[in-house]
Amino acid sequence: MSVTVSVSGLREIEAQLANLSRAAGKGALRRALHRAAKPLAELAASKAPERSGALKGSIIVGAKLNGRQTRLHRRLFRDERAAVELFVGPSYLRGDGGRHGHLVEFGTLHMAAQPFLRPAWDQDREALLERLRADLGEQVSKAVARAEKRAARAAARRTGS
Repeated sequence: MSVTVSVSGLREIEAQLANLSRAAGKGALRRALHRAAKPLAELAASKAPERSGALKGSIIVGAKLNGRQTRLHRRLFRDERAAVELFVGPSYLRGDGGRHGHLVEFGTLHMAAQPFLRPAWDQDREALLERLRADLGEQVSKAVARAEKRAARAAARRTGS
């Protein structure tokens, strides 16, 4: 099952991003996406079953996947060149909680599914997009202002020397 998400009204932000270096643009996008996704991670943690141990504490927003996830992700998205990607879910790096998150979410032969990520996404999807839209404009504007300030200092140094 795939979910398509569409966000409109970002042309001004795209024009501002064109004025930034690639690294500055990616940094602004990453900061905005991380801030917008944080409440989703908190909501997912609140929906995780109580008896799932360290699962609640392992749910994070991050850019890294484990080895198997990375291979699968590359295979699925090999033709797409996304500028920035972040993931929300249980982390394998935060104790044992993340190691069994998928088993809790989807269930096993001996354990019924106890979804926590999908219900959190369904509940928070629209609010996340609104948070992203609001914060993205702010982060890109700040990055443009920093770049302009840096360029002005560099120009002042050149003319002052």
